[in-house]
Amino acid sequence: MRLDAATFLLQWSTGGLAFLWFTLRSKEISLGYSKLLRATYGVLAALGAVAGFYFDVVLIREIAAVAAAGISLATFAKRDSRTDLVAVGVGAVGLIASVVANGGGVVDLLRVIVGAAFLGAVTDLMLLGHWYLVQPGMTRKLLNELTNAVLVIWLLEVVVMILPTGMISVLNGSIDDGWDGILGYFWLGCAALTGVLVLLTRAALKERSYSAVMAATGLSYLAILTAFGTDLVARATLAL
Repeated sequence: MRLDAATFLLQWSTGGLAFLWFTLRSKEISLGYSKLLRATYGVLAALGAVAGFYFDVVLIREIAAVAAAGISLATFAKRDSRTDLVAVGVGAVGLIASVVANGGGVVDLLRVIVGAAFLGAVTDLMLLGHWYLVQPGMTRKLLNELTNAVLVIWLLEVVVMILPTGMISVLNGSIDDGWDGILGYFWLGCAALTGVLVLLTRAALKERSYSAVMAATGLSYLAILTAFGTDLVARATLAL
């Protein structure tokens, strides 16, 4: 399964919208948050379609990206979060089509789907932390739930990336990364540090002071960097 911009952007958008629904389902957050995320992920899906049509067309994926973008932007100001699940379903169809078009198997499909959830969840965690500046009266339940979800998905992400033939083969030298194993160890560092940062985020949220939320948000900023390294470095290396 090769790494391409169109699939990556659709992954990011689909995963982000999935965890927007996850956050909105309790109806404890203002409409402004859903507007911000729908606009963001709608634009990402649209950019994914543009990248696909420009570089290497997978027609079903590009149609799915356009549809997901359209749904997100058309429901920009809606309070009903069920439409976000429709966009997620459409995006998932596009991701499956991308794997099939590239001759991928079950492991490749797992990597793309779990990667979408992973990238979306960690991005939403950072954005939700920032939203507490706008809506400081919210309970921490939403942040705690999303942090716990990121931790579970992080573990799944690591597992799917080491499934044969995976990053273990890079680390033991069976697959040449072209950098004398550096990319393998860089991935390992990113994966381990992501888990540590998410655990620290959860620990910070146990503190009572409001500044603890800001500390957790700062940690989630760092987790985005390492999370993207965990996903993209592995997929790029295994595509060599």
